Formats: sequence, structure tokens, C-alpha cells
Amino acid sequence: MNRRAAFNMKQVIVITGASRGIGAATARLAGARGYAVCVNYLNNHAAAHAVVADIEAAGGQAIAVAADVSAEAEVVELFAAVDRRLGTVTALVNNVGILETQMRVDAMDAARLNRIFAANVSSCFLCAREAVRRMSSRYGGAGGAIVNVSSAAARLGAAGEYVDYAASKGAVDTFTLGLSREVAAEGIRVNAVRPGFIYTDIHASGGEPGRVDRVKDSVPMKRGGRPEEVATAILWLLSDEAAYATGTFIDLAGGR
Repeated sequence: MNRRAAFNMKQVIVITGASRGIGAATARLAGARGYAVCVNYLNNHAAAHAVVADIEAAGGQAIAVAADVSAEAEVVELFAAVDRRLGTVTALVNNVGILETQMRVDAMDAARLNRIFAANVSSCFLCAREAVRRMSSRYGGAGGAIVNVSSAAARLGAAGEYVDYAASKGAVDTFTLGLSREVAAEGIRVNAVRPGFIYTDIHASGGEPGRVDRVKDSVPMKRGGRPEEVATAILWLLSDEAAYATGTFIDLAGGR
């Protein structure tokens, strides 16, 4: 996609899991930078619509769409809703991610593993598939950009806490590399961020809401990160300032 075409076309972004944390911060920043924003969420209707209200109050355009992005039919309907209500997607942030109670691998069952990998990996494939079908020059699209939200856990392993979550994010890293090379000549860039030790409520799902404060002294910068710091990196990767970046990663873990 050339710069003139990119400038003239409406920028439409889908952000999965955007009712809280990094996703919500990314949605608000995208709205402030002129994107029409789809705030995807699963259950938290009030939180998702609060993000939409914030974007609209700042003069932006946004909608909230409920969908389980690990379920194929719901992903198809999510993107169809965006087509109808906002226009053709030009940017996708695969942000949704879950983790479960901290435990060792020898205590995990298959049901837990299936939940983790469906939410954290299958969702990326399904949403990227729908985005590529709209963005790719192979299908007559004008191009676009995808950012996958991985995790520093993919590098660190999360031993004794959630190796399954870490492994799912390792899969996201591999997916990022493979997809980026698959669609690079079709006008689509695919990159990822690897946040770690960010103050969000995902840590409560692991049974330790205060985890960032416990581990922050092991971080070279001696502090946890803010969702807004991750959102800034995501929006840079989506922008024309990163026009020659694909298959790349930004680590956002305070130097760890």
C-alpha cells in the first residue's frame, strides 16, 4: 500500500480483548489518532462500552462488539459487523489473552491447556485470517498491519507459575514470524510486542493480583510498566513510521 493511498483511506482497527488493560489503552490511543475502533470483548459489556464512551467523548468513532474470538463463527460475525458498521479493517491487534491459576506443569489437565491455547493462539489465527482476507492485495485489498500481543513469558518460561501461558505466547511469536513472511508481498505487515510485568488485572486471574509489585525489583528498571506504554509501541508498529518493519518484536519488560 503506497503512502498516498494509506493517507486517503479510512483507518479501521479491530482490537481483541479491548475492554481492559493493554487492549483498552490501545483502543483509546487508536481513537485519539484517528482510527475508527472496534472494541472487542467477551463478557464485560460495561467496561467495553466505557472505552467506547471515552473514545467518543474525545471526538473519535468506536463500537463495541461482543465475540469469543476463539470460536470461528463468532470471529466471522465480528469482522462482518465491522464491515457493516465501520468499514474494511486496515489494522488488527491480537491482544486477547488469558492465564489461569499459578501451578506447575505436573498439576495441569488437558481442559486447562485447551482453554489457554484456544484463547491465546487459535484466536490469533482466526482473526488474522479474516483480516488478511480483507487487507491482502491477493484478495483485492489495499494492505494493512497486524500487531500480535505476545509476552516476555515466551522468553522467560514462567516456571512454577504458568508455563502453559508462556508456551502459548511462544506460539504467538512463531505465528508472527510465519504470517509476516507469508503476506509481506501482499501489502500486510505483521509484528509483535512482548510486554512483561505490566500493571493490569490479568495477574488476578493467576491468583496473585500484586504480582508486579512482588517481582519489580528483579526488573532492571525497578518498576512495573503501564498499559499506555505498551499501547504506544503497538500504535507505532501500526503506523507508517514502521513501514519497513515486519516480522519484528518490541520487548517491553523494563530490560528483563
